[in-house]
Amino acid sequence: MNRTRRSGDAGQAFPIYITVVGGLLLLAFAYLAVGQAGAKRGDAQAAADAAALAAAQETRDRLAGAWVDNVLDPTKWDDIFHGSPWYDGCGRAAQLAESNGAHLTGCVTQDMGYTVHVQTDGTVGDSVVPGTENTHATAHAEAVIKSLCSFDLLPDPTPTPTPTPTPTPTGDPGGEEPPPVQLPQLDCDGVEWPLDPQNLHLPEPQDLFDVHLVD
Repeated sequence: MNRTRRSGDAGQAFPIYITVVGGLLLLAFAYLAVGQAGAKRGDAQAAADAAALAAAQETRDRLAGAWVDNVLDPTKWDDIFHGSPWYDGCGRAAQLAESNGAHLTGCVTQDMGYTVHVQTDGTVGDSVVPGTENTHATAHAEAVIKSLCSFDLLPDPTPTPTPTPTPTPTGDPGGEEPPPVQLPQLDCDGVEWPLDPQNLHLPEPQDLFDVHLVD
C-alpha cells in the first residue's frame, strides 16, 4: 500500500518538475534576449560617440587651419576661436558611424558642437521576445569644441609724422620700409606661445581647441 502511494507521488511530481525546468529555460532565454539587446545598445552608443567626436575633431582641425592661414592678421583670431567660419563635420560623422556598423539618422550643429543620432545596421536578433528580429538599437551623443586660447591685441602703432618731402635723387626708390609685423602672445590652457613672424612655431590643433563628449 505504501509502495503504491509513493509511486503515485512520484508520478504527480514529474509534471511539476517539467514545468519548473521549462520555466527556468524560458527565463534563461529571456535573460539572453535582454543581454543581446543590451549589447546592441552598447554598439549603438559606441558608434554615436565615435561619430560625434569625429565631427567635432573635423571642425576643430579646419578651424585650426583657418587660424594658421590668418596668423599674421590677429584681428581675425577672435572670430576663429569662437567658431567662425564654421566647417560642417556631419559628413565625417556619417563615415565613423558606418565604420562602426551603424548609420547616421541625425546630425545637428549647436553652439560649438554636434549632436548625432545613429541606428545600428544589424538587429537584436531572434529570441523568445517577439519582434527582436526586426529591432534596431539607437543612440545619440553630443561632442563640443572648446577654445583653449586667449590673447590681447597689441595697440596700433603711433603714426610717424610725415616729414616734408625732399627731392629724390634719380635711381633711389625712396620711402621707408614698413615696420615689422608684431603678433600678440597666445596663451592656450596655461601654455604661452610667443609668436615671431620671422620664425613661427605654431601650436597644434589640440593645443588650440579641446574636443570632448558631453554626458
